[in-house]
Amino acid sequence: MNALSFGLVAGLAFGALAVAPMFKMTFHDKRAAISAAFVERFMIALVIALVALPWPRWAVGLLFGMLLSVPSALITKARVPILVTGTVGGLLVGLIYPFVVR
Repeated sequence: MNALSFGLVAGLAFGALAVAPMFKMTFHDKRAAISAAFVERFMIALVIALVALPWPRWAVGLLFGMLLSVPSALITKARVPILVTGTVGGLLVGLIYPFVVR
């Protein structure tokens, strides 16, 4: 599997896993909240797959998972869950990457 394909598949999976618990919650604008969360998590996985840094892939995942979660964390009251989900998810995408992409 190439990096782009992996990024798309990982992004769909990460996005779906991240928004699944949100369907039970109440939001002022639920559609916007779920859409934004999905797009953010999708982009985290896609960036991790496509960025070319000379670091271990797990470190790339950890860094970009955390950095790309900061804007959403700053504008909501749920800072810790957003940062933890993004960071751990990014780390997992980075850890899986070397086993899938050749």
